Amino acid sequence: MLSTSEFQRRVLDWFDQSGRKDLPWQSAIDPYRVWVSEIMLQQTQVQTVIPYFQHFVMVLPTVADLAAAPEDQVLHLWTGLGYYARARNLHRTARLVMADFDGEFPAELEQLIDLPGIGRSTAGAIRSIAFGQPAAILDGNVKRVLARYAAIDGWPGKSAVLKQLWELAEAMTPQQRVADYNQAMMDLGATLCTRSAPNCEPCPLAATCKAQAENRQAVYPGRKPRKVLPVKTTVMLMVINGEGDIYLTKRPAQGIWGSLWSFPEVQEKKQIRQFCEDTFATPITEINLWDSHRHTFSHYHLDIQPVLVRLTSTPHGIMEGGQQLWYNSAQPESVGFPAPISRLLEKLKQLR
Repeated sequence: MLSTSEFQRRVLDWFDQSGRKDLPWQSAIDPYRVWVSEIMLQQTQVQTVIPYFQHFVMVLPTVADLAAAPEDQVLHLWTGLGYYARARNLHRTARLVMADFDGEFPAELEQLIDLPGIGRSTAGAIRSIAFGQPAAILDGNVKRVLARYAAIDGWPGKSAVLKQLWELAEAMTPQQRVADYNQAMMDLGATLCTRSAPNCEPCPLAATCKAQAENRQAVYPGRKPRKVLPVKTTVMLMVINGEGDIYLTKRPAQGIWGSLWSFPEVQEKKQIRQFCEDTFATPITEINLWDSHRHTFSHYHLDIQPVLVRLTSTPHGIMEGGQQLWYNSAQPESVGFPAPISRLLEKLKQLR
């Protein structure tokens, strides 16, 4: 293996020649922009994040703007990015930064980690990139580079494996040019040391990479043990009133799709008519079953049966507490939807 200083030099020389320097969050760098980008990049590819980031910081350019925004607006800006707890934590953190830090992000790791949604690696990225202070990072790309370089066996989700990776990351992180170094390590994983078909030839670490020497790049890092995901089912009711508006309900803050807007659900098709009679007390003109489809979460499959229900008129008196909404797709409100709901709403819009 290379000495620490030689490892750092090779990584930084490669970054100067080949690293990414034109990503939108790399301009006008400040803690807010770095933080928003790092949260968006958790479990999401760069090319997917770019348009979301650009639109988000255009609409909410400062932490004060984000803190003052309604939750529905934040979730609306996040719609399609998935893992919506990230957006809710982003909103909570903005309000804590305004309340507890006078609107200024803290630079200390411990204070950053205490904020909702910011783990050790994200805190390290904010501290190093936004403040230029030494701090290691260990996102998925960096885990892959280090696991291959040092041939660290095992799935990084195991605490013993993660501990080894953190020790190596901390040992290799320089005191100077730490922002460039951390960006370089992320870039290496994203552009050369990819999960499949890594491009080892131009890698600055290839000559002393153990996985490369053994031709065992596919072994590192170890894969998460596979398990059979359970399957759940639901019937989603796409209820349309006499004016063509669509009935939506706001989901509880906790749980899947927390605080997002969705269709009401029943467990079985035989419950559809009773639910509509109890909820709307308005005659039904149509019940039409659409093709079912599957949406997969990290821990289960959800089989969705959409059902179009048309009412003769618009019911009144069911909008208490801001938890229900008659949604006009021709003049949409800025609220957040899960991706499957957005797709169904788009299909409904085509029916208008």
